[in-house]
Amino acid sequence: MNLEEKIRDVPDFPIKGVLFKDITTLLKDPEAYHHAIDLLVERYRGKGIEVVVGMESRGFIFAAPMAYILSAGLVPVRKLGKLPAETVRAEYCLEYGTNCLEIHRDAIKPGQKVLVVDDLLATGGTTIATTQLVEKLGGDVVGVAFLIELTFLRGREKLKGYEVYSQIKY
Repeated sequence: MNLEEKIRDVPDFPIKGVLFKDITTLLKDPEAYHHAIDLLVERYRGKGIEVVVGMESRGFIFAAPMAYILSAGLVPVRKLGKLPAETVRAEYCLEYGTNCLEIHRDAIKPGQKVLVVDDLLATGGTTIATTQLVEKLGGDVVGVAFLIELTFLRGREKLKGYEVYSQIKY
């Protein structure tokens, strides 16, 4: 199955000049969604993943089923102020300013093998912030996985030192 055919291009979203890769068309197709999850999981089966970390919000769509299949825990990384208990945070740069991500302080135990998952790798800022959070808690980032990578934005370059996997590259 060609998953690229299941992704819709939306021109000028969220701003003029951007060609948005809309995954909702893939998600609504049960066969395509299952196939995407299966392909992502297969790469990490047998690697002893103990925790799958998903980034708000589309990362949850892939991290949750992957954690279930891998018999791993699921840990959400959220935007500032969304988690109810004590957190640690990491700031990251956006095109115009900064943003902040948080993880519960007790979400990961030192030495746990962690897989970081998101729907899309663009500039890499969100992923770097997330790996910093995992490592601050003592987790061992085994890999970072994405359904889509926008190669022209060169986010992979920011992730040197990590095993980066993307199913679809544009």
